[in-house]
Amino acid sequence: MPTNTKAPELTDVGPSLWVSNYADYLYRYAYTRIDDNEHARDLVQETFLAALESWERFDGRSSEKTWLTAILKNKIFDVYRKKSTALNKQSISLNGLDNDEFFESNGHWKKEHYPESFGIEEPLELENKEFDSILKACMKKLPPLWKSVFSMKHIDEETSETICAQLNLTTSNFWVISHRAKVSLRECLQRNWI
Repeated sequence: MPTNTKAPELTDVGPSLWVSNYADYLYRYAYTRIDDNEHARDLVQETFLAALESWERFDGRSSEKTWLTAILKNKIFDVYRKKSTALNKQSISLNGLDNDEFFESNGHWKKEHYPESFGIEEPLELENKEFDSILKACMKKLPPLWKSVFSMKHIDEETSETICAQLNLTTSNFWVISHRAKVSLRECLQRNWI
């Protein structure tokens, strides 16, 4: 049976350099998913504390950055989970609108609600700062559970199964929330971007 390599010492590259090497990166990672300055800072501090507590078990199979990001990601999932627990029991509505307003009985878009082209088909346009700020503003308008589902699926690129497990959602509830978040974002972007 292979033996684990000895855990790095505190005087090695590890914890003594985490803040200078990774704090900014981890903060940006958290802030893009939580969108709350203070909460993002707290999550980074919690990440460093949790990493320091488990430093002896770090076996070096991944980089420190990857390991710290994984810890932070789990802490972000905890935030999503807490938000979803409270909101999971509430009924889901789309700004007071019913799906019947957007779709025909066969599931296709109604002509008057058919998605318009955003004019951002080129990949470089997606990096446009104005679009990014409008998308973030639209995401802030989403209910917390919807934002969590959308962020996990489309920013973190998590699988549907992982999202359902992390947020304690049924598959059908996940798809309803995901669909309604997209419709709401589309409506907001069409109002504010096009």
